[in-house]
Amino acid sequence: MVVTEKCDVYSFRVVALETLMGKRPEEVLSWLSSSTSLVNTRLIDVLDNRLPLLTSQLVAQNLVRIATLAFACLNPQPKSRPMMKEVCEKFLCVQTSLGIPLRMISLLQLVNREMHIGDRTETCNV
Repeated sequence: MVVTEKCDVYSFRVVALETLMGKRPEEVLSWLSSSTSLVNTRLIDVLDNRLPLLTSQLVAQNLVRIATLAFACLNPQPKSRPMMKEVCEKFLCVQTSLGIPLRMISLLQLVNREMHIGDRTETCNV
């Protein structure tokens, strides 16, 4: 196997979702392929219950950032997936408030990148 930029993005996606959901990679991939209703699934419902208490705004912002980036790496169009450099740059951004409570964020919002990570609402140090 040749390690490439796209391989890194795929690996980030799998590891990020595995960590957030508390599932093995094959379970995550199986769940993603069988998941038909992103609009009715809330992020908080798929998060691993072993994650730190989600009462902290900073923890919530970081969870949303990681989940949004992981879902961006899932884009069925390879050219629409972020490069690994872009993923890394998003982690250097200072994120503003989520605007809505974590318990109300749907997976569809993350897939559609409606949570605006690393855009004009943030200050990036890159």
